Amino acid sequence: MAIANITKDIMYEAVSPDDFESMLELDRYGRRSTAFDKIISATHDHFWDPLDKKYIDFDEPWDMETQPLVPDDMIMSLQTDYVSGHLSDPRERTRFINEMTLWQFSSILHGEQGALNLSASLCHVLKDQGAQEYAANQTREEARHVTAFAKYIKARWGRPRPCGQTLQTLLVEIIGAPEVYKKIIGMQMLVEGLAMGAFASFYRNINDPLGKKLMQLVMTDEAFHHKFGKIWADRTVPKLSTEERDMVEDWAAHCFQSLLFNMGSPTQQAAVYRDFGLDPDKVVEGLRALMTDEKRRQRMKSQTNIFRVLIKTLLGAGLITDRTRAFYGTYVDMDELKAEGDRMVGDDIADEGIEYLREINFRGREGAALIAAE
Repeated sequence: MAIANITKDIMYEAVSPDDFESMLELDRYGRRSTAFDKIISATHDHFWDPLDKKYIDFDEPWDMETQPLVPDDMIMSLQTDYVSGHLSDPRERTRFINEMTLWQFSSILHGEQGALNLSASLCHVLKDQGAQEYAANQTREEARHVTAFAKYIKARWGRPRPCGQTLQTLLVEIIGAPEVYKKIIGMQMLVEGLAMGAFASFYRNINDPLGKKLMQLVMTDEAFHHKFGKIWADRTVPKLSTEERDMVEDWAAHCFQSLLFNMGSPTQQAAVYRDFGLDPDKVVEGLRALMTDEKRRQRMKSQTNIFRVLIKTLLGAGLITDRTRAFYGTYVDMDELKAEGDRMVGDDIADEGIEYLREINFRGREGAALIAAE
């Protein structure tokens, strides 16, 4: 089991999910790491309740028939002559944009449900009390994300779209994996990293003020979830053997490829195209002609491009070496990425959101201690 979990630091020691007896060991209660204490304490700074209108009001109106939720350039298929020509009527074009946006929001909702279940699963296997408390905290935060995105989708569309098969397969694989490193890399680093990139992109581009506020509130939590994976990487990756490093690096590349395929493949959205009388094969053909390697690299120069964020996450964690550098280099300039430093996209947006929440949560409480996250 040691090689499977690759435990290089005692605070990431794990047991089988059905081994509750290990949680009752007396000596365990006398040990607790302090690595996550600041993240746990900072929870007070960014608390919010999706059911309380003082934080967010899901009754705020939006005319879905005449107002597109996002600009045209956020919908890649609209850049093809085939789709653009087919949707010449402004109202039909708006309806298409909003339905494609529903597909994206539905993927986010399903991803948040996966993050909730994964966080809960960590509570069953991590022996360290500090790590376990952090995982319990994240479970609570992911639960409110599921509530919030479900309420937003209900307010704007009524019902979500099904989860794309590729994303569903990856989520099931990550949540069911017995190896802790697979859970942390797959969810805490890559899926959370993808989320931060997607949320930042929506925050900057979405036309709906309610959607914009939702993205920022969720980002105040996600910025901390990302730190949990970074702490694991800092304490684990430098101590890996060559065999272990290759195993971990290959798993990271596998997750990246799965996410790249899910979020970038138009075949995942075939049902949406058919609803608008579009031939999915022709849409795919148009996108393939449009998305050349050079075009893809140009898009990945954007700081909020979700795959650029994922690659930067892996690079910062030391999970890209000469073995896999060329693979990721297909998509981004690795030297340019490294020169950007450790600051992640969305950190500034999350910081502004935390200040907003502090004003609400500590209003009228003079002298209340505000614990800043580091």
